[in-house]
Amino acid sequence: MKNLQLVHRLSRRIRVVAPSLIKEQERCYILEILLRKHPAIKEVRIVPDIGSLVIHFDPANLPEARLLATLDAVLGNLIAAPKAPPPPPVAIDGPVRECSVAIEGMTCASCALLVEMKLKRDPRVRSAVVNFASATLTVFGVIDREGVSEVVARLGYEARPMDTLSQRRLLVERERERVEEAKKRFVQAAWLTVPVMISGMAMHRSPALRVLEFGLSTAILFGSSNSIFRKAWTLAKQGEANMDTLIAIGSGAAWAYSIPGVFKMNHHVYFESAAAICTFVLLGRYMEERAKGKASEAIRKLIELQPETALRIEADGSEHEVSIDDVQLGDCLRVRAGDKVPTDGRVLEGNSSIDEAMITGESLPVAKAAGDAVIGGCLNGNGSFVMSVTAIGGDTVLSGIVKLVDHAQGTKLPVQKLVDRISARFVPAVGGVAALTFVGWALSAHPVSKALAHSVAVLLIACPCALGLATPTAIMVGTGQAAKRGIYIRNGEALETASKLTTIVFDKTGTITEGKPVVTDTFILPGFSEAQLATLLAAAEAGSEHFLARAIADWCKPRAGESLSASEFSALPGRGVIATVDGQCIVVGNAALLAEEGIDSAALADEAMRLAEQGKTPVFVTVDGQSAAIFAIADQPRKGAREAIALLHRLGLKTVMATGDVEAVARHVAREVGIDEVVARATPADKLAVIRRLQEAGQKVGMIGDGINDAPALAAADVGFAIGGGADIAVESADITLVGGDIARVAAGVELSRKTMAIIRQNLFWALGYNVISIPVAAAGRLNPMIAAAAMAMSSVSVVTNSLRLQKD
Repeated sequence: MKNLQLVHRLSRRIRVVAPSLIKEQERCYILEILLRKHPAIKEVRIVPDIGSLVIHFDPANLPEARLLATLDAVLGNLIAAPKAPPPPPVAIDGPVRECSVAIEGMTCASCALLVEMKLKRDPRVRSAVVNFASATLTVFGVIDREGVSEVVARLGYEARPMDTLSQRRLLVERERERVEEAKKRFVQAAWLTVPVMISGMAMHRSPALRVLEFGLSTAILFGSSNSIFRKAWTLAKQGEANMDTLIAIGSGAAWAYSIPGVFKMNHHVYFESAAAICTFVLLGRYMEERAKGKASEAIRKLIELQPETALRIEADGSEHEVSIDDVQLGDCLRVRAGDKVPTDGRVLEGNSSIDEAMITGESLPVAKAAGDAVIGGCLNGNGSFVMSVTAIGGDTVLSGIVKLVDHAQGTKLPVQKLVDRISARFVPAVGGVAALTFVGWALSAHPVSKALAHSVAVLLIACPCALGLATPTAIMVGTGQAAKRGIYIRNGEALETASKLTTIVFDKTGTITEGKPVVTDTFILPGFSEAQLATLLAAAEAGSEHFLARAIADWCKPRAGESLSASEFSALPGRGVIATVDGQCIVVGNAALLAEEGIDSAALADEAMRLAEQGKTPVFVTVDGQSAAIFAIADQPRKGAREAIALLHRLGLKTVMATGDVEAVARHVAREVGIDEVVARATPADKLAVIRRLQEAGQKVGMIGDGINDAPALAAADVGFAIGGGADIAVESADITLVGGDIARVAAGVELSRKTMAIIRQNLFWALGYNVISIPVAAAGRLNPMIAAAAMAMSSVSVVTNSLRLQKD
């Protein structure tokens, strides 16, 4: 086909990809209108983002070959027709759009809440979500990226684009630079703090040493720690505050109170406390940056799959290495042996095998030849080929996967929204508690220095960072681990809900079974050989498009001898075929067809009944009116399906199969794999009713299907699991997409979600408990400011470290 490629077929449904439809909404509308006019076409679903087209049709009235030929011709006419003029520019109050950026400069959860709050106050913004752990911002509204960047910049932060993988790669590099910068600041502060601490603990009365302490602590506060004070000042000018404000006030107050002591030897000094506070904070931020980097490892590995350059073939035939950002749609690229595929495309010439495991979960390399689609980021084998580019930048499959994981990591769970409300009021409340602590100690006839030390300890110990990191870091690690296993979670709520599931409902065809009928049993009567029958059947079934005929044809290929052709051929819908091959009349079909032809099938009746009881379809074969053989055809369960169902049962989940197949076949498959309950002959509406019935009974229901004909049930389920391939990941409507067809990943996804929620509960318990216990202790004067600063830093690190335990499972 010139204008399309067939990527998936079932007996009544095909899926094709047409490059001419990519991002062409108007062409898609026109094509859908034209196709729906044909009475044999039952349903049409087009995804313009990737040029995907799914058609449900009646093969009896419109054979697949004729449908594809018609579709190819219509697409050719659409391509030849001139495009409509572009629509006028969208007004400021136009449709809502999504804008995602990375934010640099956030130092705690309060920073994230501040950015979120400011954006939500903007009338152009419908919703805004900031993920402190991944340092990303997602905005929905009529505001553009420049407007978002302007709001963020006014708060003292910097917004950077993250639409393409190249931009994401730059952000990864910046992340590494931030870790190095945090390490450099901490090391500098540590070297300067050591002499200040030694001098302070000596309890000296030397003016020279106090001048040294003053100089070194000043360098620490306004040199190594200048970002803390700069951010606090920026926010103060706007009447806002965050954790930097608390640290700046605490360490700054200790430093300022100590200045008179440089000239008066009887005045107590806290230079060592001010220096140690800042140093411990810098240590905590360095460790936090390192830990957050590990939490985002899954995203980083996905980004690094795309190569930075491509070998482009110019119009004159010369080849030049260019940046991946310079590659355009329609470019011809050469992919050499061992190279990564630069971007999505289609093979023009050459052959190779490509390792798609990181994208599709397919464990074995996939053979590629002219006309086959290739996915950017996959590793080429020993062959070399030339490809045409069909997608670039943010439109590639790999970019879609990164965005999907990003979206899941950036989503807030219901429990996180409660934490955000607590954190938003936390900084002002802590400021009030610190003020009351100072006043209380001062009014109790204690020295001002002691009152100041205790109030500073309150400011430092009460850090909302641990609360802010408790949920997002666990989600980041959990969704990242899921992506490594070929489980792509669309949002954090699906991750939370999956942990509460009690029942899983399965579709059968293409989910529990392979979706490809094959010959499972053969019973050949004496007088006929396997090779003889294979040769005759291969010729007889060559003209049939029925799925049973294709199964028999596949069985014949390795067994047939010489190649023959049928001189006469007749297909009888719902019964079978009659053909004349090498002068012999071959009848292939069901018992009804044999009865019509007056052929006695008694010799095979018992065998046919036995096969039917096993849920298999018996197909009779006769030669010149004599019974020759019977074939059993069935859609086999997926490899490992029984083990997958057993895993779900061990997790305490009930399993249900809802299928449109007949009762005998459905129950046979259910027995083979261990399904608890069967609903046969179920239409899409019936499957939806099954989901509703279970939910009304108080069950939390997960539904797993192919994402197309099961769409109503997938949408109604508490969590929808869709079986998909690499190109389907970014466009499936289900909550969770499982690539590669391995349904054992359902159990893995449920188990991982339970572990993730357990980690989140642990994080919140320790973070809340830490603050509830430590603030009264500090106010009671039981915590030195230096110890408080160290404990505050370690609390955030401990939360991230606990989340990283998910990587070990």
